[in-house]
Amino acid sequence: MAPKDTDTNAAFGLRQKGNRSRAIRRLVIWYRRNTAVTTIVDTAANSASAAGNVAGTVVSSAGSVVTSAGSMAGSVLQPLVFDPLRRLQGGDNNAEKIDIDDSERLWIAVDGMGGDNAPGQILDGCLQAIQRLSIRIKFVGESHKVLNAAKEMGLDELLEEAIQTGHLELISSGPSVEMNEEATAVRRKRDASINVAMDLVKKGKAMAVYSAGNSGALMAAAIFRLGRLQGIDRPAIGALFPTKDPGQPVLVLDVGANMDCKPTYLHQFSLLGNIYSRDVLQIHEPRIGLLNIGEESCKGNELALQTYELLSKEERFKFAGNCEGRDVLSGEFDVVVCDGFTGNVLLKFLESVGSVLLDVLRAELPRGRRGKVGSAFLRTNLRRIKKRLDHAEHGGALLLGVNGICVIGHGSSKALSVVSALRLAHSAANHGVMDDLAQLQNSSVRAV
Repeated sequence: MAPKDTDTNAAFGLRQKGNRSRAIRRLVIWYRRNTAVTTIVDTAANSASAAGNVAGTVVSSAGSVVTSAGSMAGSVLQPLVFDPLRRLQGGDNNAEKIDIDDSERLWIAVDGMGGDNAPGQILDGCLQAIQRLSIRIKFVGESHKVLNAAKEMGLDELLEEAIQTGHLELISSGPSVEMNEEATAVRRKRDASINVAMDLVKKGKAMAVYSAGNSGALMAAAIFRLGRLQGIDRPAIGALFPTKDPGQPVLVLDVGANMDCKPTYLHQFSLLGNIYSRDVLQIHEPRIGLLNIGEESCKGNELALQTYELLSKEERFKFAGNCEGRDVLSGEFDVVVCDGFTGNVLLKFLESVGSVLLDVLRAELPRGRRGKVGSAFLRTNLRRIKKRLDHAEHGGALLLGVNGICVIGHGSSKALSVVSALRLAHSAANHGVMDDLAQLQNSSVRAV
């Protein structure tokens, strides 16, 4: 009977191998035929390239999947137990702790009470940032609220450790300026967290300040406490927008500080943007563009026409002409200037692109077990799409034109946005951008 049992086992093994081979063939055939998957991701890549955020092609990924299907056969069942796109939209904050030399850490003041999710999410972001960046945090806030939030979120032990190691200092403040209050509230609430944080920069105890709170109050506090650079009439908020080249963002300003602008304001924005782009982004000769409805010099409203004339005569930077809306993310410009109303609309529109695109992908990817297998193969591509389109990855915007480094975060900022904004603040402080901005005081930037 033994030989018969052996023959039976051998036949069973052959059937298993045959079933596995057929499963692999069916998987490859399905993937080749299911053009909906590759088409939608390729379309997404093209759309995101227009938004300046997606690199790589799905076709090459599909080819590599087909060629390596045999080696992946052993793990074919693993992708069936999760939805990669759902996990992708949930984010991934499992970053490894990086060894940092404490002697290289810079102090950054943080308005811990600013934002819709303060102080919990702000504190969480700060604790993550000190593990990833060479910074120390002066966390300003109402002490009892900060400690209660830390306990509720399970951050109390991490907070205590950060304080003991000297990486974070908790500084008490009075009642904060609420999101719905007027900017002038900073005059009444002198011990508000935003005022205390600004004073730390003014006194040289911190290299930069970050707040996700009331942007009007932040701007008012910066002007009252730090003062404007000489020759700058109105500070501008500059935001980094991604382009189709992942290593080449474009600086857009103003994106919300000045709703009504004069030509001289836009001229000053260009000078500020040129210095920041040159020093921090390390662009040798930044190309300055004026946001307009056409590239011709005769196009646009009165503001655009007068500003074009001013910029075209400027010798301190390279004016590359008018920039149409479709060219903002093209990579053809390094700095784009506009009034705060237009810039803020542009900013909010871009913020929606990432979430909308992911929702479209989720709706169009095939459903069921086979759809999950297909989306699993595209997981790396989808992760890159989310990372480059998610505004949380870019964190905050710079307030340029005041005598200090100020980073403004989105009111709805959570921990990831805080980390990104603190990275921006650290970069600006580390490159000595204020030294070059201060040189504007040696020459008048006011246009006639």
